Amino acid sequence: MSDNSNNKPLILVCNDDGIFSNGIKALTEVASEFGDVEVIAPDRQQSAVGHAITVSTPLRARPFKLDNRFNGQAVNGTPADCIKLAHDKLMDRKPDLVVSGINHGSNAGINILYSGTVSAATEGTILGYPSIAVSCTDFDEDADLTGCQDAARKVIKYVLENGIKKGVTLNLNAPSGKLKGIKWAKQAKSRYVEEFEGRIDPHNRDYYWMTGKFQLLEKNGGSDIDALEEGYASLTPIQYDLTSHDLLKSLEKVKL
Repeated sequence: MSDNSNNKPLILVCNDDGIFSNGIKALTEVASEFGDVEVIAPDRQQSAVGHAITVSTPLRARPFKLDNRFNGQAVNGTPADCIKLAHDKLMDRKPDLVVSGINHGSNAGINILYSGTVSAATEGTILGYPSIAVSCTDFDEDADLTGCQDAARKVIKYVLENGIKKGVTLNLNAPSGKLKGIKWAKQAKSRYVEEFEGRIDPHNRDYYWMTGKFQLLEKNGGSDIDALEEGYASLTPIQYDLTSHDLLKSLEKVKL
């Protein structure tokens, strides 16, 4: 647990690649430059679980020392579980900031919906904490994360000094290697075109592997995908109000 005697900000770090990933170590290093850090993250790989939460099995947290430096707890649940449990049970004091990542793989475009890393951050937002999700476009576990760290450093500093509008999460994506710069960007309209490869197991039962291709549905400039393709980091303010406000307004007088 953290000692708040020095009045430093307390930063909660999570991810979806698991507490042993290089990405969470890299992000924790940056977070520690700004205050006290606690790491509460899944005890195993939880990529693409979205905002799933565990309701049918008990959650367990075990103490963990990250990099032999930082206090941590490994949780047998999803990223959203980790933030909920940290908020309600695992921390002596409430965090001043939640940061999630560094994810190995981009969480731009439609990936925002599927990402456990982004969902840890949005769960922080739901619980009332300023929250940031950080991802690298490189899936390699040994990717050069220095540029992502530099981008995260700038965004963490901005948020601690200025805050974030209530209900909004900042979603940061950056290429591997040196940071070229950061662009504010909208979420690109995109989707996956899935294909399922059917196979037969040794017991003569069907099973399927999902494959597919990422499809960009617009290229008008100003999106997170556009910024990344230009070599910049993208920073997108996102929220979980799924209402189509324009349509709702036009339907207010429709009688059903």
